[in-house]
Amino acid sequence: MEEKESLKEYMLKEIDIIQEIIKRMAFNSFMIKGWAITLVVVALLLKGPEYQVWIAFVPLLVFWFLDAYFLWQERMYRKLYDWVIKNRLKTDEYLFDLNAYRFKDEVQSRFRIMFSITLGWFYGSIAILIVVYSVFLFLMQG
Repeated sequence: MEEKESLKEYMLKEIDIIQEIIKRMAFNSFMIKGWAITLVVVALLLKGPEYQVWIAFVPLLVFWFLDAYFLWQERMYRKLYDWVIKNRLKTDEYLFDLNAYRFKDEVQSRFRIMFSITLGWFYGSIAILIVVYSVFLFLMQG
């Protein structure tokens, strides 16, 4: 009975730690979206040659990949959370082992996450706006 109580205490602490990690990943994703928009707008506002507009794709693609990476990690930590809830009272295996990479085969790949509905629509719409803006600039100059 005493072992069960200590496992319960460990489970609660592990859950708290994992929830904090998941919150941090979600916050990172939020910040990345803000920085992506900011840097794309800055790149579009820079004056220079006509191909200057295409430089806006650099921060867009970099932040798109980073956002997918953090979402991928968040999903692995959610799997770890589920595992702890399901198994901690039965075993002390992987006790305080916060390495969520053991669940990487159970979540979608980073590439698939990049083109998920949420990230695909968000970053895809920005990419479309960059293309429309560049066509508009080309028509205005020509």
